[in-house]
Amino acid sequence: MSTDLGRVRRWRPGQLGAVIVAALAIAAIDAALAAAGDRVSRGTQALVLLVPVLGAAVVAGRRAALAVGIVAMVGFSLVLPPVGSPKVRLADDLVALAVFALVVIVIVVTFVAGRIEVLNNVERQRRLLLRSVSHDLRTPLAAIGAAASELAEGNHVDDNGRAMVELISRQVGQLDRLVANLLSLNRIEAGALKLNLQPVDASELVRHVIDQRTEATDTPIDLRLAEDLPTVRGDFTLLGQVVVNLVENAIRHSPPGHAVEIATAHRDAYVEIAVSDHGPGVPVDQRMAIFEPFRSGGNAGTSGIGLAICRAVVGAHAGTITAGAGADGGAIFTVRLPV
Repeated sequence: MSTDLGRVRRWRPGQLGAVIVAALAIAAIDAALAAAGDRVSRGTQALVLLVPVLGAAVVAGRRAALAVGIVAMVGFSLVLPPVGSPKVRLADDLVALAVFALVVIVIVVTFVAGRIEVLNNVERQRRLLLRSVSHDLRTPLAAIGAAASELAEGNHVDDNGRAMVELISRQVGQLDRLVANLLSLNRIEAGALKLNLQPVDASELVRHVIDQRTEATDTPIDLRLAEDLPTVRGDFTLLGQVVVNLVENAIRHSPPGHAVEIATAHRDAYVEIAVSDHGPGVPVDQRMAIFEPFRSGGNAGTSGIGLAICRAVVGAHAGTITAGAGADGGAIFTVRLPV
């Protein structure tokens, strides 16, 4: 008895809620099927009643799916003759109920719900690992960056050594941005992304991001910023991270000697920030996929999370981000934020 009570206590509120909602859905479906009578076939009745079980499996896992499956089996028996009674009168109806029970327990509960739970556990462990590694990397990166800065400012190294120190500083900066992206991705996936909303001038935001860039690059940046733009309500820091990720992505794909262009504009009820390059461009069939986490568009030298963060941050601002082909070749990424 105590074991059973312990199992009940381990039910999460979300699981209990899913079971209650699914049970209400089954009751409503039963009422509709009973009213329809013989106009609905046994197969259709079974398929309709399987929907709440599948929903519980996806949303709340195996235990909730099993509970909803039992409710669905009772519900299925209620629409078999005699309608409205859990008793089954005919041999054919008994076989139908047995098959339905087999489908619910073996396929939905055991396979579907079990597989979903495994995938959820794997995803949870991945997030924990990323968060742990990201936090653990911040301290040594800060120490390496500080040591490199001190060496670069002192007289401890010759010109060749200074070049190596500058290389270390650039790589530390790149790693630091990668760690920041990983932490942001974890907050986004955990639903913990919080916006510090304030009026933001898009042109001022772009200027600030470019002025704050410390990493040297041979790629020129061409700014085409509109003046007197209407402000948008946004998080200045997070939107700045979007611009940084887009600019770095454009620089990474630009051929030597070609500029990366950043433009702002006011169109309709939106302010646009467009970042374009003269690289190979993005194939049409990849223009949606590249915004998925860890999808780098075939570029093995990138983590594939920068654009995913861009989409999540822009989406949190009720905006959109799209990839397209630039007028002169290459790719153009356009962020649209509501005024």
